[in-house]
Amino acid sequence: MAVLSRKHLLWSAAFGGLIFFSAVFAKQASAPTQLEPSRDEIKAARSSVMMLKHLHYEHKKLNDTLSSQIFDRYLKDLDGSRSYFLASDIKDFEAYRTLLDDDLTRGELGHAFAIYSRFQQRANERLDFVIRELSKGLDHFDFKKNLVLETKRETAPWLKTTDELDDLWRKRLMSTVLSLRLSGKSDAEILKMLTKRYQTQLNNMNRNKADDVFQIVMNSFAETYDPHTEYFSPRTSENFNINMSLTLEGIGAVLQGEDEYTKIVRLVPAGPAEKSKQLKPGDRIVAVAQGNEDFVDVIGWRIDEVVDLIRGPKDSTVRLQVLPATSLDEHQTKTVTIVRNTIKLEDQAAQKRVIEITRNNKPYKIGVIKLPTFYADFQAMQAGDPNYRSTTRDVAKLIDELKAEHVDGLVLDLRNNGGGSLSEANSLIGLFIETGPTVQVKNANSEVEVLGDADAGVAYDGPLVVMVNRLSASATEIFAGAIQDYGRGLIVGSTTFGKGTVQSLRDLNHGQLKLTEAKFYRISGASTQHKGVEADINFPNIFQGADVGESSLENALPWDTITPARYLPYSGFHRQLASLVLKSQQRQNNDPDFRYLNEQIALAESLKKDTTISLNEAKRRQEQDDLDARRLAIENERRTAKGQTLLKTWREAETAENDEENSNVPDEYADPSKKEKPEDEAFVKESAQILLDVMLPDAKLAKDNMVKSSISAK
Repeated sequence: MAVLSRKHLLWSAAFGGLIFFSAVFAKQASAPTQLEPSRDEIKAARSSVMMLKHLHYEHKKLNDTLSSQIFDRYLKDLDGSRSYFLASDIKDFEAYRTLLDDDLTRGELGHAFAIYSRFQQRANERLDFVIRELSKGLDHFDFKKNLVLETKRETAPWLKTTDELDDLWRKRLMSTVLSLRLSGKSDAEILKMLTKRYQTQLNNMNRNKADDVFQIVMNSFAETYDPHTEYFSPRTSENFNINMSLTLEGIGAVLQGEDEYTKIVRLVPAGPAEKSKQLKPGDRIVAVAQGNEDFVDVIGWRIDEVVDLIRGPKDSTVRLQVLPATSLDEHQTKTVTIVRNTIKLEDQAAQKRVIEITRNNKPYKIGVIKLPTFYADFQAMQAGDPNYRSTTRDVAKLIDELKAEHVDGLVLDLRNNGGGSLSEANSLIGLFIETGPTVQVKNANSEVEVLGDADAGVAYDGPLVVMVNRLSASATEIFAGAIQDYGRGLIVGSTTFGKGTVQSLRDLNHGQLKLTEAKFYRISGASTQHKGVEADINFPNIFQGADVGESSLENALPWDTITPARYLPYSGFHRQLASLVLKSQQRQNNDPDFRYLNEQIALAESLKKDTTISLNEAKRRQEQDDLDARRLAIENERRTAKGQTLLKTWREAETAENDEENSNVPDEYADPSKKEKPEDEAFVKESAQILLDVMLPDAKLAKDNMVKSSISAK
């Protein structure tokens, strides 16, 4: 998250802000009786309209066109899978399509609340139906028929009759039963679990209040401006502020509701979840247990209630049953045990190590600095502490230590770095360049402010590679973009997230509004928004752009350009880049870990193309066996290339992965949690190889091609 201290405190956060729950949660239904907004909510709606009109970067007009977009977004937020409303309901709602703009302006949200009331009615009907089906026992389901369930219904036609909805929900129930059978659960266990699950969903739905409805309505409105503009209810605001202070004792994961699941959006750097190396964005939490207690099924739960379960005192243990992002069936869940802790600044601090690479029988030492976030101890700074911690101070110190160890080059690892302090990103750039602009900020009034480095000294003038991936965002993109524009170092990895907007948090009489007020631009004039920073040399991209990143978000602001700033680039790599790319690609093609990743990515992409799932038990079991066999073959192919013992089953491979992922990095990382998986460590080693390509004569590149000869180290 980038922070600008100007007239207001501006937040720029990857993934829409560090917040533990999303306002858009499809299963938050209203109470049985029609709910109405309170006077405070009416006033908050009117205030939000005025703020968005005058302060949002886009200055969109709240008219019938935007009303239609709000209408569509609201229906999607309520029933994104099109499995509750009937076509006749949608026909009735059409009368409100162009009225929502007037409703919001006046704060009269009766039409939106009426839609919600119908949703509550339909959701109650659906859950009642499922519970009745379960009361008949599981024997009345025929798992020998060749039925299939459509898994992607976002654009499916609205169903016309209750019978059609019954058929859809019966198939969904059958699919869930099959998944649990495949996980080894008995029919008695399944019946008990699912009855409790749906009864809990029904109870939770009928406990909702007007504030829950208002939050969904307001977010359907706010997010038509851009995905990072959000309304926070009073309770959501409280959680947001707790999370921003990093004083919350929990697992360190950013969560949001998606359909019936609680999804991990991102992992907080140096938090317990990130240190576990067992969770990743896109994973879904399906059950939670305290210590050694029984698991509580949380599918269909309100997101805030799931968060309350996951939170807990420091040093206590929470267990999560997690459905990986690439899995469709509940039987593919894994159990993750995490010890809760407070995330401390020192845990997020930069760390260094040295790796040794041999080229032409000669060893070379490459320094690696891993930077999880752009941080600064603002409290210590304001108190006048001369030894306050910050990204730039810590990295400068690590660079001096690495230079004392006579490293031949430097890799700066910014993978998964979601951003942080803009001032720190700006000053960190200054460690690698003499002087000049670093980033441009354009506000809603089209005024452009150029930030820069005025210090002529540099901390490091040697060969530099910056590693990024799809989860590198915001302030990280500013840093990577500047290094690339100056030609000061090579950017390797994959295209970054594309979060190039700046948000402010505005107080309302009831809750808060986070809205986009500015955009970041590189010194070359190109925005970091939407497109992100493209790597000079690409590595396998685990997080595909269609699933993760700004371009995957609805209503994301577009990429554009402004006038470039005046700056003096270094000589760069333009003439040698093709050769460097070719050399890297040849090594990647011969590396078992790179081949493993590419095959895993290809497998995941092929699975995503299948939009149906079989309800025939024998066929479903065979499909799962075939999938496990494919995964095992990919793992054993890597093991064969590495001379490791082959595994007999996929479950054995999963267990071996958990056991081995923290045992393949040199001891330079004092904290074992900082160790990498084999494929992640392969990225670090390849980055070091790229540095050698730059440094050595056979690459026809010299250090002088990379930096100005006039630069001297501090």
